Amino acid sequence: MVSLQDSHSGSSHHFPPHTRNFYSPSSTKIHRQTGRSMRTIRSNIYQDDHSRTSFAAERSTFVSENLTDSVVDMRLGELALRTHSSASKSASSDEEYLQLSQAFSDFSACSSDISGELQRLASLPSPENALTSELSEAAPEPEPCQGFLQREKFSTEIIESISPEDLQPTVKICVDGLQSTSLAVKQSAAAKLRLLAKNRADNRALIGESGAVPALIPLLRCSDPWTQEHAVTALLNLSLHESNKAIITNAGAIKSLVYVLKSGTETSKQNAACALLSLALIEENKSSIGACGAIPPLVSLLISGSTRGKKDALTTLYKLCSIKPNKERAVSAGAVKPLVALVAEQGTGLAEKAMVVLSSLAGVEEGKEAIVEEGGLAALVEAIEDGSGKGKEFAVLTLLQLCSETLRNRGLLVREGGIPPLVALSQTGTVKAKHKAETLLGYLREPRQEASSSAL
Repeated sequence: MVSLQDSHSGSSHHFPPHTRNFYSPSSTKIHRQTGRSMRTIRSNIYQDDHSRTSFAAERSTFVSENLTDSVVDMRLGELALRTHSSASKSASSDEEYLQLSQAFSDFSACSSDISGELQRLASLPSPENALTSELSEAAPEPEPCQGFLQREKFSTEIIESISPEDLQPTVKICVDGLQSTSLAVKQSAAAKLRLLAKNRADNRALIGESGAVPALIPLLRCSDPWTQEHAVTALLNLSLHESNKAIITNAGAIKSLVYVLKSGTETSKQNAACALLSLALIEENKSSIGACGAIPPLVSLLISGSTRGKKDALTTLYKLCSIKPNKERAVSAGAVKPLVALVAEQGTGLAEKAMVVLSSLAGVEEGKEAIVEEGGLAALVEAIEDGSGKGKEFAVLTLLQLCSETLRNRGLLVREGGIPPLVALSQTGTVKAKHKAETLLGYLREPRQEASSSAL
C-alpha cells in the first residue's frame, strides 16, 4: 500500500503498455561467473546434454488462461457442488508443510506491512508536522462528515480525528457517494473509505456492515486507474477484518480482483494480490481463487513486477498452492522458471521465499519435472553453498523432495556436484539442515551400493 500522494506521483511508470506474459531469458540454464565454485566446474565437466529431458519443447514458457466470465462461473458452480474431502497425508508431509508455513510466516501474515505500508509510514512527516500543515490549509470542521467528499486534501490524522458519533454518518456519505453518477465523487468516496479502513478494526467492521463492499466491487473494473486503485485498496483494508472476508467473497469480488491483477496499475496489481492473499487465509476460498484464473497473472507479476510486487506474488502463490489443483495451475502457468531464477539471485531478499514456493510445487509430479528441467538442481546446490542458514534448509528440503523417489534426479544431482556441499552441510548446518543433508546423502549412496553389489 502506498500513500495517496505517492500513488499519484511518478504516474508514468504506473501504466506499462502491457504486462509481459513470458520470461525473458531464452535459456533455461542458470548462468554464473565461471570458476565461482568447484561445483560449477564439476558440473561443466560432467554436463551431458542427454541427461536432461525434452519437457521444455512440450510446455509453453507461460500459459495464460483466457477465462470468460461464463467459464469462471461454471468452474465456481462445479466447486460449489463438489463434496469437500480432505485427502489423508503422511505425518512426514504434514511436518514438512508445517516447517514451510512457519518459515514463511515472517511475511505471509496479512498485516499492514503486506504491501509496503510500514515503508510508506516511515517516510511520512511526524504527526505533529503533518497535522500543522493540514490545519494551515483548511480550518478544522466542527463535524468532519460535513463536506467530507469535497475535501481534496486529507490525511490519516484527519480520518482518525472523526469521533465515533460522526463515523457512521461519514461512512454513509461515502457509501452513497460510491453510487453517484459522478466519477469524481465515486473516486473521492473510495479514497476516503480506503483511509477509514486502513488502521482501525472497528472502522473496518462498520464499513463492512454498511453495504460498502457491493458498491466498491464495480469500481474494480472502472477505466479510471485512480478510482480502481482506491477501490482495490479499500477492499484490501476491509479484508483484514475477519468477518469482512465472507462479505467480500459472497459479493463476488474474486473475479473482479483477478481482473485488477491482470489490468491494473503496478500498485493496483500489488494490492489485488494482497487482497486475494487475505481471502485465501480462508481455506475454501483457495479453490475459488484458483478457478477464477488468479494464478497466471500472479506468475506475470512475479516475472515483471517490482521487488514489492514479486514479494506479494510469492506470498499469494505460496498460500494458494497449498492445494494440489493450484500447484498444477502454477506449474502450467510457468511459475517454476522465474522461481528458479530468483533462487539463483542471492542477495535480493527473495531467494528464500522462492525456494519455499518451489518446495510447495515439488509436491506434484509436474512440479518436480519442471524444477529439474529449468535448472533447479544447479540453483539449489548453489544455494547450499552460498545461501543463508535458512536458505540452506529450504534448498536441501527441496532437493530431498526431488530425489527421494527418483534415481534419475539423484544422478543429475551428483553430476551437478551436489555431494561436497551436502557433506559440508551435514557437518556445519543447523540441526534441521544436518538431518536433511544426511538423509539425502543416504539416498545418493544407494545407487552406488546397488551397483557395487551387482558387480560382485
